[in-house]
Amino acid sequence: MKFSPQKYSLPDLSMEPFIDANEIWDILKNTSSSKAAVEKVIAKSLSKQRLNLDEVAVLVNATDATSVLAIKEGAKTLKKDIYGNRIVLFAPLYIGNKCQNNCSYCGFRTSNKEAVRKTLNDLEIINEIEALEDNGQKRLILVYGEHKEYSPEYIAHTVKVAYSVKKGNGEIRRVNINAAPMDIEGFKIVKEAGIGTFQIFQETYHPEAYASYHLGGKKANFENRLTSLDRAQEAGIDDVGIGVLFGLYDWRYEVMALVRHTNHLEACYNVGPHTISFPRIKEASGFEGNPNYLVSDEDFSKLIAILRLAVPYTGMILTAREPAELRDEIIQYGVSQIDGGTKIELGGYSKTLNTAQNLNRGQFKVNDERSLHEIVNELLDKEMIPSFCTACYRLGRTGEHFMEFSVPGFIKKCCTPNATLTLAEYLIDYADEATAEKGWNLIQKTVDETENKKLKKSLIERIERVKAGERDLIY
Repeated sequence: MKFSPQKYSLPDLSMEPFIDANEIWDILKNTSSSKAAVEKVIAKSLSKQRLNLDEVAVLVNATDATSVLAIKEGAKTLKKDIYGNRIVLFAPLYIGNKCQNNCSYCGFRTSNKEAVRKTLNDLEIINEIEALEDNGQKRLILVYGEHKEYSPEYIAHTVKVAYSVKKGNGEIRRVNINAAPMDIEGFKIVKEAGIGTFQIFQETYHPEAYASYHLGGKKANFENRLTSLDRAQEAGIDDVGIGVLFGLYDWRYEVMALVRHTNHLEACYNVGPHTISFPRIKEASGFEGNPNYLVSDEDFSKLIAILRLAVPYTGMILTAREPAELRDEIIQYGVSQIDGGTKIELGGYSKTLNTAQNLNRGQFKVNDERSLHEIVNELLDKEMIPSFCTACYRLGRTGEHFMEFSVPGFIKKCCTPNATLTLAEYLIDYADEATAEKGWNLIQKTVDETENKKLKKSLIERIERVKAGERDLIY
């Protein structure tokens, strides 16, 4: 796969800054959005081509109801074409909330004296993962504050602990990371532990806004954070995740900047981001922020649809910061991954079942408190396949190889059968009778709709092997 990245005012050079805020605003201010222009851009996206900044600006600037509806419908179509009807499920696990940064919007910030600081020890990590496995989770993202104690060696150790925990048929098959930027050698240490995706969110791509929020610590260095995933790529981590904390600056600019970052990764490493995340500012302990940039539900759903159209090949993550009703609506506009049964308080999975959230023990407020079981049920009601698949990473379909499959839209030929097999595992190992009935009906429907006769035969055979007790059968 060879990308054709665009050229912008700052050249895309490895480990060099690439964001020109004035350029992004100039494009936004000088782009018109007629209905015809919107339709043309959507058509390009539906041909599975990434959009450039001028085209993204057409969608961002579209405000009439007809165009906004067309954007959302286009995103729904694109998602179905590329990803089918499956939703990947995962759980975040916070390992430690010590932090040396002073970010005004974050409950972990060093100046927040109300925060209860804790780092899980190995036994506590094992207890948390056993609780997650008891619910059926197979995919984790480990989250760490930015603190000297959370060194690359320590993070690598916790990853190995996570992979070592086996309870019944439960196991963690993929561990992703959300942690502080590292140097190249640090990234190499973490990579050797067998991680999946390494996430680093820029929070805001606007340099002046960034400086106003990040008041101390290493995170205050805008350019160091901006180029951090370049260092990850240089270390051989070819699955990286980017994101913005919407609500820190104008959402229109941030959407453009995410696409600009995508272009940079394509130009320098011939691989785009594996995932894009779009958390929104929510209540946190001692929260401080600028109310002028808070994003409405209407704009939030629109920007997610735009991002789906802008970067057709990348996974998109919607977190439990958002309430259940909104997540259920927005999922259709292009989201491919969600967390379920989320608890972000340190030790929350094994100790705080059905208790009120304590913002002094977490980074932000969780607004979707549904259990994993409830989310699985509701996905099944919508005839969406809950997927715990980890096949691509474990079969070496990462980085450029992943793009070979996902950019043309072929990935669902692997995703649908893999999702089906992981659903079969969940139904046998964790589901109640009512959930199992719905799940097996959906599996049968999926099998019946499989057009490739060879694949259909193989899928039926593997489902029977799962029923007979085998696990982890992947395409």
